[in-house]
Amino acid sequence: MPEKSSYASARKRQWGAERRIQPLPVTHPNPSDRKLVLGRLAIIVTILAWVIYVVSTILRQVLDGGAGGFRFTMDAVSYVVVVTFLTFSALMYLVARQGALQRFRAHARAPRAELDLHFAGEKSAMTVLVPSYAEEPDVVRQTLWSAALQEYPSVRVVLLVDDPPFPTDPAIAARLEATRALTADIDAALREPALRFGDAQVIFDLQLAEHGPLTLDQVRELAGHFSWAGSWLTDMADAEQQNDHVDVFFIEQVLLGLSEELTLTGAALNAAADQNEMPSLERVRQLYRRLVRTFSAELTTFERKRYASLSQEANKAMNLNAYIGLMGHDYVEEHTPQGTILRVTSNRVDADLLVDDSEFLLTLDADSLLLREYCLRLVHLLQQPGNERVAVTQTPYSSFRGAATRIERLAGATTDIQHILHQGMTKANATFWVGANAVIRKSALEDIVETERIGGFDVHRYVQDRTVIEDTESSIDLGTHGWSLVNYPERLSYSATPPDFGSLIVQRRRWANGGLLIMPKLVTQLRERRKRGERVGFTESLLRINYMMSIAWASFGLVFLLVYPYDSRLLSPFVLVAALPYFLAMGSDLRYCGYKFSDIFRIYGFNLILLPVQLAGVLKSLQQAVTGKKIPFARTPKVRNRTASPVLYVVFPVLIIAFSLFTLWRDILAANWGNAAFAGLNAVLATWAFFAYIGVGAFFVDIWVGMTGWLFVENTKAKTAEAGDPQTASLDWRAVLYHGNANHGEHIVHRRTSAVVEAAPVAHGEKSDSVSR
Repeated sequence: MPEKSSYASARKRQWGAERRIQPLPVTHPNPSDRKLVLGRLAIIVTILAWVIYVVSTILRQVLDGGAGGFRFTMDAVSYVVVVTFLTFSALMYLVARQGALQRFRAHARAPRAELDLHFAGEKSAMTVLVPSYAEEPDVVRQTLWSAALQEYPSVRVVLLVDDPPFPTDPAIAARLEATRALTADIDAALREPALRFGDAQVIFDLQLAEHGPLTLDQVRELAGHFSWAGSWLTDMADAEQQNDHVDVFFIEQVLLGLSEELTLTGAALNAAADQNEMPSLERVRQLYRRLVRTFSAELTTFERKRYASLSQEANKAMNLNAYIGLMGHDYVEEHTPQGTILRVTSNRVDADLLVDDSEFLLTLDADSLLLREYCLRLVHLLQQPGNERVAVTQTPYSSFRGAATRIERLAGATTDIQHILHQGMTKANATFWVGANAVIRKSALEDIVETERIGGFDVHRYVQDRTVIEDTESSIDLGTHGWSLVNYPERLSYSATPPDFGSLIVQRRRWANGGLLIMPKLVTQLRERRKRGERVGFTESLLRINYMMSIAWASFGLVFLLVYPYDSRLLSPFVLVAALPYFLAMGSDLRYCGYKFSDIFRIYGFNLILLPVQLAGVLKSLQQAVTGKKIPFARTPKVRNRTASPVLYVVFPVLIIAFSLFTLWRDILAANWGNAAFAGLNAVLATWAFFAYIGVGAFFVDIWVGMTGWLFVENTKAKTAEAGDPQTASLDWRAVLYHGNANHGEHIVHRRTSAVVEAAPVAHGEKSDSVSR
């Protein structure tokens, strides 16, 4: 077995990091009647408390006749607006949570034998697309293995490498070569079990044709194959290195989990034979097919940046779009002065690139892992009667347990909470595509594709790249075209969460950017669906609006509460009563996910120090709306070394703490005890969050890097062309014949001293071994 190479040392564990390694169960426990009743009661209490507060505030203004003055009236209006928006988000949490509980209770898992029966004659293909940019090869390797070991009739795993194809830095070049080699290494490793089980299936069929009925010896032989498969996976697991908790998950859940299941099947077959019994002939054939399909994945690598005819826009959406647009055709490579371009050919024998089509696509982030049966169960759902118009199904990813840092543990807690909320949104038909993993009908993407011609080549956009939250916008496009999305109510996928404050900033700022821009498209979708006569539920509309807008209004609302000195008369016990069910429900959900009830306070402080990050994301949306320019896609760093934080985002948490302390002092002097308590709580929790999740040492390091980084510039060699006699300069005939002039399509600048135009040197494209036949 090939061993996993390590390109970075393991991250040091912090005090207060997570101790639990065992992941949560795949299926959700059946919620009790008490939990469901309390969930309904929480929704009722939240609504009633808000109504009582708003009515009492308005009545007070009417009865007092505006005695508080104009300023107090405006304060009251703005305070009610802020409280209303925050209460609305809390209410949507409770509604989504209640929907999730109902789905968990109603879910019945299909038995393994039923899956085997359903897929007995299945011939559809699955293409797994793994977009990768500057990733650690060992991280990508685990993702590819989890995809390659998916049992499905025909699986093709494609690693979409988006790094610049010809790096000059030796370290980057070595990492890129290691990444390129991954698919070939895994393909070679799978060859032995694939050949063994393929031959075994053929031999079994020949034995039946020649010698008749099934025998006990044949059952024992099949059991031996299952035992061998389990041992093969166990040997691979033993050869793996364990540098962190993700490695442990990969070994124990992906490799050993499948190994134990296959070994158990072999033991069951032996037990049947020992009792002089045997499964049906059809069941034995299904089990042979299972072995063949589990180890027969085909893996390949594709790099769009090698081809001038494909989009070079730097974002994940266009990396996916470039390959999806090629599917179903064969291509020859043509070398031009502009670079290598792809031309469609009908001669498959002479083609340089073969891109087969498939009925289903599986998009998978390079830092995500799939559990066995992911493809089987999700496609089984898509193929159930009544689900013909379901375009996307997914299991919203869960976090890897055993995080080495406090911030990764808490980010994982919020991820696991989001898993529950996404499940509940499906109950109201308000599902959004979560980009880390999903099974997609390709026909649905063909319904929403947009094509434009750029530079003489067609550029297809199946997944929109107008914003950096491409999955959310594509969800709305699918709904506009009559498709729906469904979350499968199990935990079958896992993804990495940011291990430090720097990488968390990149992720959360991207998440906060785009909702405002897409909101008009959601309004259009809801209107179009009503015109078609579709039923658009009130709860669905509210959940969708909250999903896209809550970061904006919650961030600005919290700023108002932190900064503006509201009159203490506006504070009412009913505001606290309206908020209490939300915090109690979240505390219950945290315990349900294996965390502590007290983590609600850590999450509150966590959100306080992230406030400037979320505001920056919202302001980026406004910037794009005003300028019309796309915001560059910022990839979340997936490395084991710490990511430095921009100065702004480490300074602002300190300012929040300082201002909260100032507000506390001011309100104590003014005997404004309600606001003083709020300011004191903010100061304490933000201070805890600063020390726990940023750290004093990291704070000063990031300040120093931010203040001195501009002093350093990259030492690059100047690229100067030799000044030759223009009369004797060589003419690039390829550029002239391709572009029509020697300046790559640009206007020719005529010189008085010469009628000959100097041609720029051209670098010809190289043929990629990884994508050619």
